[in-house]
Amino acid sequence: MIIMNEQEKILTEKESLDLITQMINKAKDACHDTGIAAIMWGAVIAICSLVRLSELHFGYRLPFDIYLLTIVAVIPQIYFTIKEKKQRKVKTYDDGFMDSLWMGFGICIFLMIYTTSAMYSQWDPAADEYRKLTGNAYPFRLYEFTSPLFLMLYGLPTFVTGVSMKFKPMLWGGLLCWVSCLVTIYTPIKIDLILVALSSIFAWLVPGIIMEKDYRKAKSELAQANV
Repeated sequence: MIIMNEQEKILTEKESLDLITQMINKAKDACHDTGIAAIMWGAVIAICSLVRLSELHFGYRLPFDIYLLTIVAVIPQIYFTIKEKKQRKVKTYDDGFMDSLWMGFGICIFLMIYTTSAMYSQWDPAADEYRKLTGNAYPFRLYEFTSPLFLMLYGLPTFVTGVSMKFKPMLWGGLLCWVSCLVTIYTPIKIDLILVALSSIFAWLVPGIIMEKDYRKAKSELAQANV
């Protein structure tokens, strides 16, 4: 009877240890990306696209380029990355890879906006001159072909994150970005902006909310297991 109690005790302790280990791994994985950065990017890109759509539809223009908000969003991205690094007691190879992937994504967003803005500055005078000479608008509008480039870029880190973390909402979100990339080649700019907004919502905002809830749940379960 005593032997059975000892065995049961050992088994119970082993089960408890396994449970705590699972909780720690689950919380660690969620801590790698708590969902805050995904929520931030999803909200920022969706807002920028919808505001730009509003400008085109209602014929007004803000005194600044709304897409500058995406550059500002790089700052909290860096802050959240540094904060999560400090919270991790153990840093794995996957952590470093994902950090670099999303940091590189933020830099590429900045570079994409900077280069397309430079292209516009060179293109607009030529289009204006053509309009003056012919009385017609230039048939090729450069800004209509930038949405596919951004959507192609959006899909890469999203798809890789979804595959590496086995997180289907982001995997499908990355695929949605790429499908939208192909569609926007053949659609007018207003449809492009709607697709960009929808892609950012389903690729980042919704998955980010799911990840944030999972993180809080795992953190709560881990705290209870340690009591």
